[in-house]
Amino acid sequence: MKILAIGSGGQLGYDFVEQAEIAGHSVFGVDYPQINITDKISVDRCVNDINPDIIVNCAAFTAVDLCEEQPEEAFRVNAAACAALALTARETNALLIHFSTDYVFDGKASVPYTEQSRTNPQSVYGRSKLRGEEIIAENCPDYMIFRIAWLYGMHGNNFVKNIRKFADAAFKEGRPLKVVNDQFGTPTWTVSVCRQILSVLDKDDRGIFHCTSEGECSWFDFAKAVVTASGINVDVNPCTTEEFPRPAPRPAYSVLENARFKAMGVNIMPDWRSGFKEFISIENNRGGK
Repeated sequence: MKILAIGSGGQLGYDFVEQAEIAGHSVFGVDYPQINITDKISVDRCVNDINPDIIVNCAAFTAVDLCEEQPEEAFRVNAAACAALALTARETNALLIHFSTDYVFDGKASVPYTEQSRTNPQSVYGRSKLRGEEIIAENCPDYMIFRIAWLYGMHGNNFVKNIRKFADAAFKEGRPLKVVNDQFGTPTWTVSVCRQILSVLDKDDRGIFHCTSEGECSWFDFAKAVVTASGINVDVNPCTTEEFPRPAPRPAYSVLENARFKAMGVNIMPDWRSGFKEFISIENNRGGK
């Protein structure tokens, strides 16, 4: 298939282009300023130049705390831009693939959220992403939205890179690293997401899908795994969310259940520990962190 990957310079977009090429697709990666997703003329021009079968939007305003300070920009990029993408996809008969987030939920559950669970975002970021989902559903019949969470990869900024940086600093200063132990989710490798999505492109199912690794842990648990795998000799101690207040509220529980994939018999998302182990192995083979 011919695929247009928007946001190819980002964490997820970079790996999607690479994995789609491995899968044998013809992939065209673009990013700002080649395309401005908030400008339909720019979207039309790019799509018409490539004439893709599939449009994959990996671009988003993902700085959760900054979204609280810049709500208009968050809604412009995460919501309003979805109208341009959806309309262009409909006009060109392309399948639109878009990414959403666990932040569309309030985090008050005690069991994993399915695609049928009630949404109730608590942050500007979550509300803007939910509105993007709604706009796509309203304007494009041929779409697949994948909700992802706790994403990490070799490119871009993410928890794994931040924990390594903070752990190194803590070790040099002779103090323990403190990480919150009352927020639960599922660490998910970008490549696992890409593989899963590429495996269902030939399916007729449309709509919203959850796409995270299996299992769950706290940020503290994940940080310990990162520090151990990175060989950093520092103690990791648990703390509460209250000890590290942030501008945007974080869901206390944001474990997603890939219910639709499982019902279709196509769920290939690994346990988060297995995904992280493969990530570390490939990272080491490519020359380190």
